[in-house]
Amino acid sequence: MNRMEPQRDCPECEGITPFDRRSFFRTVGGQAAAILAIGGAAGATRALDTVKPMTVVKPAEDLVRELFATLSAEQKPLVVFPWDHAIKKGIPTRLGMYNAPIGKKIRDVYTKPQQELLDRIFRSIAAGDEGYHRLSRGGNFDASGSFTGIGATIYGEPTDKNKFSLVFAGHHLTVRCDGNSEPDSAFGGPMYYGHTPDGSSKENVFYYQTQAVWSVFNALSEKQRKAASIDGSPGELAPSVQFRKNGMKFPGLSIQELSKDQRALVESVMRELLSPFRKEDADEVMDLLKKNGGMEKIHLAFYYEESGDAIQWHFWRLEGPGFIWNFRVLPHVHTYVNIAGVA
Repeated sequence: MNRMEPQRDCPECEGITPFDRRSFFRTVGGQAAAILAIGGAAGATRALDTVKPMTVVKPAEDLVRELFATLSAEQKPLVVFPWDHAIKKGIPTRLGMYNAPIGKKIRDVYTKPQQELLDRIFRSIAAGDEGYHRLSRGGNFDASGSFTGIGATIYGEPTDKNKFSLVFAGHHLTVRCDGNSEPDSAFGGPMYYGHTPDGSSKENVFYYQTQAVWSVFNALSEKQRKAASIDGSPGELAPSVQFRKNGMKFPGLSIQELSKDQRALVESVMRELLSPFRKEDADEVMDLLKKNGGMEKIHLAFYYEESGDAIQWHFWRLEGPGFIWNFRVLPHVHTYVNIAGVA
């Protein structure tokens, strides 16, 4: 197997591929998404006995530079690639959404001290112990089995002021640390997270997000639910996070059609969705959304797949110019996110 070809751990998730985010900017125009009040998750504090105490001091970006300095000449060809490295012409590998390690797993290429440093980096891009619990799926990283079962690949050289992106990829996981190297892009590019249990089950670490979304659905009137409900699926692979061309209509119910209380509820759910991630990344989302326009351009839609669950929506999608949050609940959680400045 080519060392840059992502491995596949989830048969259902076959086909997740990189995409060219830059081409989206060429087709996107107009006003954009929502203004968020970014903060921690609403509600009571959740007890997380499985999470180890965190002692992160340095920013993640500084830790990436520290890691890079420890790599040997033998390691670099295995885990460090050019900024514009591409699996296919014109599609930077760093911007892919992956469901397995890109190349080698952490345990197969990094030394123990380097593994510990990588763990600190991963923890530092999460919002405290609770955020780490969510992103690590209770410390098990889903089918990856452990932190060292995922991959960690560097694009560019994290020295001086050079552009770089450290991509963590594993089963139901693609997250990054890029020091804002990717211009006008939240999270360093499209993000993917998920968990194997049914999204309506308390065993799923993102169950609280499902509950939050249900609170929005339950707050809608029958007329609003009808406008927001769509037969079929928005899709999940690379095309599902492509921004629509300027002038194209967004599916679902416009935020403009909601009452003041309903809008406030949607904003609180958005804070729940952002709660696992460090404040810097959440703030970047806020800045991009402010730059792009306003909340009035966002639409929400509930998708019903033809699978016998006629009364249960499978997807909740928030979408507007420069904003996509595609949250699938059934049969288990898959979430695809793409947020970028397009104004």
